Amino acid sequence: MTVRLMTALGLATITLARPSAHNALDVATKLALLDAVTAAAKHPDVRAVLVTAEGKNFCVGQDLAEHVAALDTDPATAMDTVGEHYNPLIRALKSLEVPVVVAIPGACVGAGLGIALAADIRIAGTRTTFATAFTGIALASDSGLSYALVEALGSSRAAGLMLLGDRVTAAQALDWGLVHRVVADDAVLTTASEIAQQLAEGPTEAYRQVKSLVAASASGLSDALDRELAAQKYLGCTADHKAAVQAFLAKKRPVFTGA
Repeated sequence: MTVRLMTALGLATITLARPSAHNALDVATKLALLDAVTAAAKHPDVRAVLVTAEGKNFCVGQDLAEHVAALDTDPATAMDTVGEHYNPLIRALKSLEVPVVVAIPGACVGAGLGIALAADIRIAGTRTTFATAFTGIALASDSGLSYALVEALGSSRAAGLMLLGDRVTAAQALDWGLVHRVVADDAVLTTASEIAQQLAEGPTEAYRQVKSLVAASASGLSDALDRELAAQKYLGCTADHKAAVQAFLAKKRPVFTGA
């Protein structure tokens, strides 16, 4: 089993479990990861998702041994995995309506970086590093990196990372806004789990609306104002909003049910 899914207390935890291969993505792992994300999306009790990995590294991207075998078999179809596996996976991750947190130990490379950038909140360790790596093997990019990096960093910095394949340190990633927080390496999973659990116990409908507003932000201010109006009118009628206001006035901590 190269991917594990566990659900408890409103949180779905998806773990890449191929540490001996640095969680490289072979077909079996890609399919299992997509299945786990799909299952989390359909689970009625899931209110947040945590993605993490076993071992010292988060994910080094495509399993190149498997890729070489595919090239030897038929170069014309060797890259079909992009459309068959990577694109559906990134779409599934980005389509999750609940908050997604990723804990990133060690190396986060290629499609591994694409997976990490599909999350809402990224927690890295002090020794975590990021890289695109594609041009090093005479490829461009996949797993949404040409979009996600430009969105996060702007076209100039994104192009530099993709063309040169520079390795980005955790400190640089924090400075550039690629990650939300950098913690001690042995605290990455604990910190990410605490944040994910906090989100799983929060106002789920409000989080859905926040994700929708952020995703549509490129459409401009006028559209954002209209979307915010619709979101606030909807959320103003939720049980969580009413209960939270009452708790605030009573100087109590609100308890969110997700409704």
